[in-house]
Order: sequence, then C-alpha cells, then structure tokens
Amino acid sequence: MEMLPKALLGGAALGFILAVVTGAMGSGIAGIPAESFSRACTNLALISIALQMMAKPGSA
Repeated sequence: MEMLPKALLGGAALGFILAVVTGAMGSGIAGIPAESFSRACTNLALISIALQMMAKPGSA
C-alpha cells in the first residue's frame, strides 16, 4: 500500500512538469492545454494524500 501513494506523487510531479513546459510553449502538447496537466497534477496529489492518511493507524 505504500507504493501507490509514491507512484501517484511521481505522476503528480510529472504532470506539474508537463504543465510548466506546456505553459512556456504557449500551446498544448498533443492538443492538451496546460490547465489539464495542472488539474491532473492536483488530483493525483490529493488522492495520494488521502491514501496516506487512510493507511496510518490512529489518524483521525
């Protein structure tokens, strides 16, 4: 269960980098705008945080 949050954080980091690169280019990558990468980055990070909070014993 510890690997999934780490993998999601890695995906969030990749999404953030793609959002920055796409924003700097001024156009989308494969038709996907920077806002979509940014939203995916945020969602993956929030899911990772939720999974980590659920996995900790006594976290309420």
